[in-house]
Amino acid sequence: MTSDPIPTLLRDYFERSSIALALAHADDDHPLVLVNAGFQRLTGYPSEEVIGRNCRMMQRGAENRAARDKIHAFLRQDQAANLRTPIVNFRKNGTPFVNLLYMSKLRSPDRRIRFIFASQFDISRSQPDLLADYDAELGSTLTRLSPVLAESGIIIEGSLLTIANTAALIAQAKLTLAEASQGQGE
Repeated sequence: MTSDPIPTLLRDYFERSSIALALAHADDDHPLVLVNAGFQRLTGYPSEEVIGRNCRMMQRGAENRAARDKIHAFLRQDQAANLRTPIVNFRKNGTPFVNLLYMSKLRSPDRRIRFIFASQFDISRSQPDLLADYDAELGSTLTRLSPVLAESGIIIEGSLLTIANTAALIAQAKLTLAEASQGQGE
């Protein structure tokens, strides 16, 4: 596995961000190389327990077939710039939640994918206004992160697309969470 060093400006940005962020290597099994405090609060996992592991460990036994297919396609297709999909994850304590996962590829100027950038948000128990606030913060994060990355010779791909129907997404997340909780009780 190639070990690209994480630029200091990017590491500093992660530390200051208020939303959950994760960074993974672009090669091999996409192990996490950096998570911030927001990620740790959301998932309950301290960084030392997730660095070097693939995020799929948070899926535990959840099927997540559609989300996994989208993630695999995103990772396989070089031209896919970003992805946004709900996926059932589990906190360290075993509590399920529906994670609205956003992923983007971070490239070097020669177009080599250096890292996979991700942001997570629990939509299973949220209100539409909280999701709208998160969307605004993620959009702002991507806007502020672009020049930080550029200084380190990294380009963030794609842009955040606005959710067309926030209420429907939250309703679907609650249904998915109920199904996941039911599956655990069997």
